[in-house]
Amino acid sequence: MDADTSQASSEETTRKFIHVDMDCFYAAVEMRDDPTLTNLPLAIGGRPDQRGVVATCNYPARTFGIHSAMATAYARRLCPDLIVLPPRMAYYQAISREIRAIFHRYTDLIEPISLDEAYLDVTDSEHCQGSATRIAAEIRQVIFDETGLTASAGIAPIKFLAKICSDENKPNGQFVLTPSTVDDFVRALPLKKIPGVGKVTQAKLGKLGLITCQDIRDFGEAALSQHFGSFANHLFQRAWGHDPRRLTTEWIRKSVSVERTFSEDLTEQAEAAPIIERLTAELEKRLTPYASRRIKNQQVKLKFSDFTQTTVERQSDSLDSALTQTLLESAWDRGFGKGVRLIGLGVHFYDPEPEQSQQLALFEAAELQGAP
Repeated sequence: MDADTSQASSEETTRKFIHVDMDCFYAAVEMRDDPTLTNLPLAIGGRPDQRGVVATCNYPARTFGIHSAMATAYARRLCPDLIVLPPRMAYYQAISREIRAIFHRYTDLIEPISLDEAYLDVTDSEHCQGSATRIAAEIRQVIFDETGLTASAGIAPIKFLAKICSDENKPNGQFVLTPSTVDDFVRALPLKKIPGVGKVTQAKLGKLGLITCQDIRDFGEAALSQHFGSFANHLFQRAWGHDPRRLTTEWIRKSVSVERTFSEDLTEQAEAAPIIERLTAELEKRLTPYASRRIKNQQVKLKFSDFTQTTVERQSDSLDSALTQTLLESAWDRGFGKGVRLIGLGVHFYDPEPEQSQQLALFEAAELQGAP
């Protein structure tokens, strides 16, 4: 790599990013409200007998191998004494608003990722004499004082590294990466910690003997491209600590969708008719705030009994019930007789004209991106 690009640019390393991540947020709220749950394995999610999944769990539950997105029934098998509570989303959202208000006392440059985590850019903040480390510590203390909940934080001059750092001293801790320590930290950084590197990519990297960012540097971008195509540049840039992105503080809705998971598989397409009718009505209701947006296409998603899924979409300028039926038939045929456990309907929008761009409230943006 050229000498002038072999390390993060001075512009990149003069930013001050904080990534704040609430500790097992939903579970922490429930334990705060009912302290008798504190040392018991607890998960927040859907019921085991209704194909629910774990949204989050506390640390005692994690010792059994339970984690988010795991089927609740399987989690209960790992820990028969697991307490499963249904999520109270409206309540969590209200608390998330309180936490977001605390962030705004220190900066207006906030990028929510979900209800329980956000990036803050405090480069120009005058609080705590401009120290990002002290700002992060103070924010965490204020959150605890005002909500009784703990948060972890990562502080770094580069955006993706701030997120990685927030995991370093969890729970209820923080980790600071200064500009002078970035390169050494990144060299030793396991590739699996880079955002975008999932299990499949990690396995493929491992077969090539690529475990750390230093391995990527030594391997070279040209060789990497032969195995990972355009994704190689992303890997290579991150391996050198490059991430020029600033925070995203405006969002434009690109799609709207609804879906339902069933307690028992549907085996005949005719069984889907009343469900499609209800989902269509729900989708129409959700589209009401976006009446000025032009619809680009319409889609139907099915998840089958073996957890494989398919999505069929077609260009359309409106939500068309006849087209929904056609898409459903096409998607159903792809299952080759397998039962259907989930049906989803959705539309995508054209990008709006600049003057029509909708700036979403920060909390609303977090809701749209979903909870962890």
